[in-house]
Amino acid sequence: MQHFNFEVKARTERQEMIRKWLLDNGASLRGTDLQTDTYFNLPEGRGRLKLRQGNIENSLIHYHRQDDPEARVSDVALSPVGDALSLKTLLARALGVKVEVRKKREIYFIENVKFHLDELEGLGQFVEIEAIAISPESRLEDLKAQCTRYMDIFGIRPQDIAAQSYSDMVLRKEGGNTT
Repeated sequence: MQHFNFEVKARTERQEMIRKWLLDNGASLRGTDLQTDTYFNLPEGRGRLKLRQGNIENSLIHYHRQDDPEARVSDVALSPVGDALSLKTLLARALGVKVEVRKKREIYFIENVKFHLDELEGLGQFVEIEAIAISPESRLEDLKAQCTRYMDIFGIRPQDIAAQSYSDMVLRKEGGNTT
């Protein structure tokens, strides 16, 4: 499955307020997922490839996204995975593991907008807002407007926005190469 989305990731100390707002405003809680994202080495310019293993989401995900200090567009392709351990072993052998990211993630939806309340050991708390294109007629401007609306509601300021992926943050913390 391939789609595009517009997303923003921000540091937050307001997860409790965001959680309450989501629940009070009809968001569907899909659950709390304990996820391990294993990122594999790819040649420069080929995007990112990660295997997500969790109790809710298990997918192989390839995406292209600019590291931008504002919300950004992602071109995403994903496939559900049945035997994640075997696939991880094969991809690690073929490509090598770049980094692993472990997080606790609460997953909510309001229509086509997916919300993540993430907690990463050593990195803190984050909120992700992901407006997903649900048809070929979806317009980027509309997706961006959805994200901007929720950023305003949640009090996300420009300085709160995280430009880097979690993988780059973990690599930087570990003193590794983020390219």
